[in-house]
Amino acid sequence: MSSVITLFPSLDPTSTPDYNTFMENIEPNHSGNQLVFLKLGGSLITDKLTARSPRRDVINRIAREIANSFHNNPRLQIILGHGSGSFGHISGKKHGTLNGVHTPEEWRGFAEVRYDASLLNRIVLDSLMEAGISALAFPPSAGVITQERKIITWDLEPLQSAFRKGLLPVVYGDVVFDTGRGGTILSTEDLFFHLALQFKPERILLAGKDPGVWEDYPDCTSLVKEITPANLPTLQKIIQQSGAPDVTGGMEAKVKKMLQLSDKLPALETVIFSGEDPGRVQSVLGGDTTGTILHS
Repeated sequence: MSSVITLFPSLDPTSTPDYNTFMENIEPNHSGNQLVFLKLGGSLITDKLTARSPRRDVINRIAREIANSFHNNPRLQIILGHGSGSFGHISGKKHGTLNGVHTPEEWRGFAEVRYDASLLNRIVLDSLMEAGISALAFPPSAGVITQERKIITWDLEPLQSAFRKGLLPVVYGDVVFDTGRGGTILSTEDLFFHLALQFKPERILLAGKDPGVWEDYPDCTSLVKEITPANLPTLQKIIQQSGAPDVTGGMEAKVKKMLQLSDKLPALETVIFSGEDPGRVQSVLGGDTTGTILHS
């Protein structure tokens, strides 16, 4: 247990004499009517090639940018999601969890992937709370049931209640129980797909390490400015999957999932952009469309 605390230190404000001051700085977030979904990609908030390696400085900075965005726009409402990066993706690939879970060894791997995903989620929540944001996690493994990786059960009333109380709901890539496969993994995009059909956001913002979808991967000198169902066949060969471990499909899967969603929600705009530059997440939350735009 002590090694876990050493490797993944929590802010743990209760261990300091400033705990009361810390809690006084936590305020309800604005609950307006301008809903966006924001995902912090695993490549952005972790080193995806090194197991269990959070980029704490990046997470802390983005948490502050989200807090600033709430302050600047009282109408803003966010559902935040984040990837599992070098936490869940590496252990998920090791155990083949995406494809199904049946044996005792595979269920042990299922639990390991869930543990890794929750470790990263706690780090994200620590940063959000430190930035003064009232964040509340909704672990998919605790409430989602799928059938061949399609969500069939998810009670969203608690998440809706979080909205009504001015809290920031946080979801993340996680393991779930599946009626056909025993268990599997859902990406944040899988979760956003289901949530978007219920909540109908104006925009989905996917913040990663790259500034958009590269037109010439792996040279990475030119971006695709716009992707629609009409030009997707032409771009199919140049939309490559990430080179880092990503058991849920990488860039290609993200693009296809978001275009499927745009077909169901024609007014939806998805922006794929980089969260690496200071202030970029805040500017995109404010309406900037830097990056690659996906729409119907």
